Amino acid sequence: MGSLRQITKLSENGLRNAGTKADVDENIKKFKEENFEKIPDPEQLDHFRKTQSTDQLVESMKNPPPMGTHTLPHPIWSEEELHSVKVTHKPPEGFVDKLAFRSVKLLRSTFDLLTGFNWGERTEKKWVLRICFLETVAGVPGMVAAMTRHLHSLRRLKRDHGWIHTLLEEAENERMHLMTALQLRQPSWLFRSGVIVSQGAFVTMFSIAYLLSPRFCHRFVGYLEEEAVFTYSKCLKDIESGSLKHWQIKAAPDVAIRYWKLPETASMKDVVLAIRADEAHHRVVNHTLASMKEDEYNPYEPGK
Repeated sequence: MGSLRQITKLSENGLRNAGTKADVDENIKKFKEENFEKIPDPEQLDHFRKTQSTDQLVESMKNPPPMGTHTLPHPIWSEEELHSVKVTHKPPEGFVDKLAFRSVKLLRSTFDLLTGFNWGERTEKKWVLRICFLETVAGVPGMVAAMTRHLHSLRRLKRDHGWIHTLLEEAENERMHLMTALQLRQPSWLFRSGVIVSQGAFVTMFSIAYLLSPRFCHRFVGYLEEEAVFTYSKCLKDIESGSLKHWQIKAAPDVAIRYWKLPETASMKDVVLAIRADEAHHRVVNHTLASMKEDEYNPYEPGK
């Protein structure tokens, strides 16, 4: 194959001269004849190499990596951390905190009443459906808050002070809780319809609330996470001595093992412990953010 230097005319001082029309016509003829002895082969030049076709890309995605392979940074809990989580409560201070606390209590009591969760035996079906529904809601605040702060940063041409990554990590973490629970049971169309309606309403209300008072929203999520820790602690009690004893030996879903880096022998009890630790972490983070000014630097590094 000819090199570029072979087909480029150089003047005495080393500068390239433009080829004549005859030179151009001759090179075109050689190209059509696929004679690349004195001209470069386009297929061998990086600039002219074809990218993967759409069909090739689609074919490569027929066997995607397992769920939980590509995730944002998040804490991996030690055994000591998993078992040291406590049910705690931050007393509300001022009108905004009290409003956030009362709102969460109202939502929980209403949800318990409508679902009948506290009536009769708390079966595995009840627990899985409750976890699935709550995690579809819990994944909203972090995403809405991150999007709002992202747009706020773009609009004002100012930095975000490191809040966005923490909020996105929280949103994905809650979604992975949902993905894990879905490995145990696929909800009905009625359940899915309820998720669509509740998500539409909650996204709208939380978005408006975050524009009006980020402090209220983060305090609201802080109290919501207090309830989540309480709920998963109750679930662990049912695993120890209630209707979920079989979760002590029931194998953890593969997605949970990959996401939390659990041992291959992990059980559903280990999964619930990890989820509870996540919720306790969100509890602290959101109460911290609620107590900070919006332009203060986020103390939580990625994955911390």
